[in-house]
Amino acid sequence: MRTIFSTNINNTKKFKRQLLQWSQQFQEIVWLDSNEISHPHAKYDAILAVDALTTFKTDYSDAFEQLKEYKNSANDWILGYLSYDLKNDVEQLSSTNRDDLGFADLQFFQPKKLFLLMGDKLDMLYLRMCDDEMEYDYNVISTTSIPSLQSIIEKKKNETTPPVKIKLRIHKEAYYEKLKGVLSRIYRGDIYETNFCQEFYAEDARINPMETYLNLNDISIPPFATFMKFDEHYLLSASPERYLRRDGDTIISQPIKGTAKRSDDKLEDKRLIDALANDPKERSENVMIVDLVRNDLSKYAKKGSVQVEELCKVYTFKQVHQMISTITAELKTNTDSVDVIKASYPMGSMTGAPKISAMKIIEEFEETKRGVYSGAVGYFTPDDDFDFNVIIRSILYNNRTKYVSYSVGGAITAGSIPEKEYEECLIKAKAMRQVLEG
Repeated sequence: MRTIFSTNINNTKKFKRQLLQWSQQFQEIVWLDSNEISHPHAKYDAILAVDALTTFKTDYSDAFEQLKEYKNSANDWILGYLSYDLKNDVEQLSSTNRDDLGFADLQFFQPKKLFLLMGDKLDMLYLRMCDDEMEYDYNVISTTSIPSLQSIIEKKKNETTPPVKIKLRIHKEAYYEKLKGVLSRIYRGDIYETNFCQEFYAEDARINPMETYLNLNDISIPPFATFMKFDEHYLLSASPERYLRRDGDTIISQPIKGTAKRSDDKLEDKRLIDALANDPKERSENVMIVDLVRNDLSKYAKKGSVQVEELCKVYTFKQVHQMISTITAELKTNTDSVDVIKASYPMGSMTGAPKISAMKIIEEFEETKRGVYSGAVGYFTPDDDFDFNVIIRSILYNNRTKYVSYSVGGAITAGSIPEKEYEECLIKAKAMRQVLEG
């Protein structure tokens, strides 16, 4: 059982920064922030969960059934992540590529302290064992001093720590060769589309995770930002994409396929939006994934309830324009949330179609294990509702080994031109590289 304390916040932007600053003392942190973006189907503006009462982590073997057991036995809020490699639990697949980050395949925790922000309303939900700390914590958070983002940037410039030097796991010419191999599989009919990704990384990288996240978030301002910490493992995410949300018996998926750069010139920016909205290749990529998602959701949906609410709508973010579709469905009675996730995992926007063949080709041509990248982070509620993003536009960091990594990719179809695909990767990677290298 949880004790609830509710109050109104005068300056939510400042209070969110104070919350995140205060949270750094804990070994388990999940911070989810919508950045006040009015995004379809949003419920909370921000969520913070800290300090585990119980934790569950495992490799992919029977992972979804174990997660279901953990969720149902906790009967409480649990927060955490699903790695891409849970595909090996869903299908007869494997992950043998190199992994220098060392995240578990799945990890969740039941927080002692939970904060929910909706507009200017704050709900603090504490387990009874620590609810006597609520007033003290609120006062400490409210008086926590926070440095300005400009001072953080200036501090980084003046640091004597060795600069982060980003390396490419796949160099340009090798990328072109790999793409030719992927395209040959498309031409012979093995797949229609696949999401091919590449890793950028740095060794002996000494970064401040919270400051790096704040900088990344300020550059990108996405609707599904995440700061996550499990001991030495960090996820710093500026994700623009929702994977899946459950609200009662309604399920919502919002895959992204189609990306265009921004322009400072308003007329040029409008031209880029129109060009993306009407690009036949980008639209066909998006529609293929919409069909895949419709098929995935139909496994647990009431007959005839799967609907495409929005098809190929262009949304604008600070760094890029993105083409997003929204698919909804009504679930059959007594459907467990973990079963719904398992039926659609991994998300089609990060695999391709047909999904199993696409995942085999991904494993063959990519150089590194995806791990947390292109997985999902989010929460389950005691009512079995949930909301998960897609882990893209994200920095992953192992603070013990000092290894930092980010990956980017794009949808490859028969119409793909290797040079343009490579350029799209660099557009997507721009914000992560900027905050790491300065």
